[in-house]
Amino acid sequence: MAVKSNLEAVRDTIDQLMAEDASIMLMGEDVEEGGVFRATEGLLKKYGRNRIMDTPLAESSIVGVSIGASLNGLRPIAEIQFADFILPAVNQIISEAAKFRYRSAGDWSCPLVIRAPYGGGIHGGLYHSQSLEQLFTHQPGLKVVAPCTPYDMKGLLRAAVRDPDPVIYFEHKRTYRLIRGEVPDEPYEIPIGKAEVRREGGDLTVFSYGLAMHMCLEAAETLASEDGVQATVVDLRTLSPLDRETILETAKATGKILIVHEDNLTGGLGGEIAALIAEHAFDYLDGPIMRLGGPDVPAVPFNHVLEAFYMPSPAKIAAAMRTLAAY
Repeated sequence: MAVKSNLEAVRDTIDQLMAEDASIMLMGEDVEEGGVFRATEGLLKKYGRNRIMDTPLAESSIVGVSIGASLNGLRPIAEIQFADFILPAVNQIISEAAKFRYRSAGDWSCPLVIRAPYGGGIHGGLYHSQSLEQLFTHQPGLKVVAPCTPYDMKGLLRAAVRDPDPVIYFEHKRTYRLIRGEVPDEPYEIPIGKAEVRREGGDLTVFSYGLAMHMCLEAAETLASEDGVQATVVDLRTLSPLDRETILETAKATGKILIVHEDNLTGGLGGEIAALIAEHAFDYLDGPIMRLGGPDVPAVPFNHVLEAFYMPSPAKIAAAMRTLAAY
């Protein structure tokens, strides 16, 4: 079985999908040359400009044209070069793509995938490091996924492209070359809306996704070896719809809950998960539900010291886990 990076998994999956289905097309800024992260490198030569299409620097038009293409029988994959720049396209995504099935009483659907590299830890500064997933998890009609391993990158991207409705596909850019793993050559899909238990332990449960999920696993191993505390670590993988069954089942099993994400703490996904557990698993709790998120500042700083202050880390997560375990 081939070992690939997250970035290689994304590129090879798009290639495999386009070879299988002539209705799939790709558009975005500089995608013909491979894009800023080289996620589409080599695809122009194989599929030509009718299917690999550079666009102007106008995210609203990238998504708007993709919506029109999807309504006319194509399956576009739209690339937003950095998730930070998705904001001009939010009206197209929320007012149009998310509502097509609802407004047409099911007569129309909008099969569209919007890929958006997100997150900090690369010294990208103000406009190249944001986590904007919560903007879209609030909107019914959209599915939002955030895989963090090469295996999941392939399985969830295939599921997203095959989905009849719009999917926002967040790729944490720090994991592109950092994370490697085995990826089967044959096609497979991972169902959207299904979390994965990455580690099992009886003392507390940690929920996370993206880059922070890998930090949670490292912190859990540290606590196990230094403190004898065993943590269950759940990779949410899909942020909308949430896997309520796995969340409640694993929360009830330990009674102590920590939710970790890179997005700002206030209004982040952690609040929704905490409310879900408090409403449906309150009697099982043995302590307060804790959240660890980014501080409520407007953006991830460029300065490396301030960026480190903003970002989650295995040490910060381990400290929060110790506090929770001792409660």
